Amino acid sequence: MKLEVYKSPVLKHKEEVDLPPFLKALIRYVENGAASWHCPGHSGGAAFLKSSVGKVFHKFFGENLLKADVCNAVEELGQLLEHTGAIAESEKNAARVFNCDHLFFVTNGTSTSNKIVWHSTVGPDDIVVVDRNCHKSVLHAIMMTGAVPVYLTPTRNHYGIIGPIPESEFSYESIQKKIANHPFIKDKTKKPRILTLTQSTYDGISYNVEAIKAELDGKIHALHFDEAWLPHAAFHDFYKDMHAIGAGRPRACDSLIFATQSTHKMLAGLSQASQILVQDSENKKLNRFVFNESYLMHTTTSPQYSIIASCDVTAAMMDGPNGKTLVEGSIQEAMDFRRAMRESQNDFGFQVWGPDELPSEGIGSRDNWILKPNEKWHGFGQVSQGFNILDPIKVTVLTPGLDVDGSFAEEGIPASLVAKYFAENGIIVEKYGLYSFFLMFTIGTTKGKWKTVIAKLKKFKADYDNNEKLSKVMPKFVQAHPVYGKLGLKDLCQQIHSEYKAGDMARMTTEIYVSEITPAMKPADAFAKIAREEIERVEIDNLEGRVTAVLLTPYPPGIPLLVPGEKFNSVIIAYLKYARDFNHMYPGFETDIHGLAVEYVNGTKKYFVDCVK
Repeated sequence: MKLEVYKSPVLKHKEEVDLPPFLKALIRYVENGAASWHCPGHSGGAAFLKSSVGKVFHKFFGENLLKADVCNAVEELGQLLEHTGAIAESEKNAARVFNCDHLFFVTNGTSTSNKIVWHSTVGPDDIVVVDRNCHKSVLHAIMMTGAVPVYLTPTRNHYGIIGPIPESEFSYESIQKKIANHPFIKDKTKKPRILTLTQSTYDGISYNVEAIKAELDGKIHALHFDEAWLPHAAFHDFYKDMHAIGAGRPRACDSLIFATQSTHKMLAGLSQASQILVQDSENKKLNRFVFNESYLMHTTTSPQYSIIASCDVTAAMMDGPNGKTLVEGSIQEAMDFRRAMRESQNDFGFQVWGPDELPSEGIGSRDNWILKPNEKWHGFGQVSQGFNILDPIKVTVLTPGLDVDGSFAEEGIPASLVAKYFAENGIIVEKYGLYSFFLMFTIGTTKGKWKTVIAKLKKFKADYDNNEKLSKVMPKFVQAHPVYGKLGLKDLCQQIHSEYKAGDMARMTTEIYVSEITPAMKPADAFAKIAREEIERVEIDNLEGRVTAVLLTPYPPGIPLLVPGEKFNSVIIAYLKYARDFNHMYPGFETDIHGLAVEYVNGTKKYFVDCVK
């Protein structure tokens, strides 16, 4: 691309920069000031200036953003749906940067990216091999396509951290056994259409892709890696072989390789910015016409052009040496945070989950982060040597009170208390479990930002030790839940900790995800019962043996317990009953379970699940 010098009313100053294709075209369009006779109806922001509230909106978001909010009638910007013009140039440039054969921008998240991949690959009654830890969008795709899933089950430790699927589960012999034993697969010789693997997990566990390709290439039509949390990995040798597509990686012989990435999560994309990467195999190339039919099915005809521009800019930011520098900076900040936490560990009892050895400075050797068999720190048991890595920029902070083997200490600090304390002090964590919370170190993370976390943790511990009144240290929370007004911070921590300990929650929340699940119907058939009103709402005390019509998903961690068409078992029912009782005792600390309906019957709160009649 040509280096261009701009001096315009839009940029307000002389800016000399190598602009990527779409951003360049969008700036020129706004500079030209074309009269808008197309949607959106605010006409470049003019509509907002006709009301007082609109003026506030206009001032807050800014003139350029609103003038750049245009529709697909602007041909000089190209068409996202047809991949033409400046948008096509930008997608080609991003494909070069991310070292793939094809790349497609998606403006409504990796949830949609996953569905596009599936609808371009999978049809009714096709066999699909799916990570049981997958995002719910993949389960939605199973319901939408009518596929028959065969699941690979990940390990878990008693912190509630999701571990890797054992390498033995990826052997084609193991997959064939699952197919042979599946009650709804008629043709047992049929080749699976797709494997979808969560790469990496929320907590940062990634797989050796080359080992998976070596085992399954040609035995499954397409290998799909959901890299929503891993778009940075291709730019640094720290992640060598632990991501789907990158420079110098051998092609598969027969299987297409897909990666779906949320550039808004770990890179610089705006919210909903995502992309689909495709690598052709030696013997098969992507049919772009077939693929684009699925793309058209799931993509809005009114995309937000600022999201497209952020996809364009994200690729430009990662181009060349700058990509490695940005990723290395993220790793360095995460390592510095981990070292600082370890130095303070004896002072306040909070730890960071990760390997025992940390480099004294710099980022150190990646070998420390490769999971090794039976290491106590990870708690995943007999993992395969060299098959998994923990991404150091995915930081899980452990709160006192629980060991990795599931044993509870006499005193403890549930992570929910820390998360709510943080929220009142302007810190929002990505997610939290029983005794852990998760922090993301992205290319935007700074030393000042993570030092604030440590300072607030020390302040929390001081308030805990002094048993400061909740009304003083968490006033907004107490205002919403006056029942806690007379309690101290330590008092409430101990009450909830004792409840978790009595219920053996660490083991229960592990067992619900590894208990044996019985499929009674195809997911698509069970979900269809909802539209046909062939369901009934069943109270949780009466769920034994019933078949769910909905996804049942606790938040956190946001991983479904049951998929439509599966039977409730005693372990999951016991968990739902515990959650009901806990929610009643501790308002404000409720477990949010999607698919669990709450109704008041004669003034009493009751919990139900929609089941197949």
